Amino acid sequence: IPRLEIFTDRKTNKFLIIIEMKRIIIIILALSPVLLNLISCDDSIDTQQAYDFQVSTLPVQSDIHRDETVEIRCKLQREGYWNDACYYLRYFQSEGRGELRTDEGIVLLPNDNYPIEREEFRLYYTSRSEELQQIDLYFSDNFGTMQTLSLRFNNNSDEE
Repeated sequence: IPRLEIFTDRKTNKFLIIIEMKRIIIIILALSPVLLNLISCDDSIDTQQAYDFQVSTLPVQSDIHRDETVEIRCKLQREGYWNDACYYLRYFQSEGRGELRTDEGIVLLPNDNYPIEREEFRLYYTSRSEELQQIDLYFSDNFGTMQTLSLRFNNNSDEE
């Protein structure tokens, strides 16, 4: 009988060991996602802030007389939206002379940045010369993305 008790004790011990091992494995499996998150956590949140954008215009008349005004209808198209994104416009006149105004009547100075506050807006270019004219519009955001749009105007000085 003593052998039977030893055998029974071994069987009970094995059973208890197996139960204890299963319990440890379950605890490890339950805690492993938490431990992995703690190890791989970063204090910063990776949120995309800068999105590409494009400014398109409706067709713009290309022939212009001196002191004639041309309307430029613009539309800002963004690939994504970030509340703190700001857009700006500046221009440079590489040929001829003229004046660029906003739809609110503000005369824009070359190479100064002006905020774009609406996604659809109008600009008005008034010719001040009788030669070929070109203006380069530079659209940028506060993340450094930039798009350039060039417009050329021919002086139609033929008298009809």
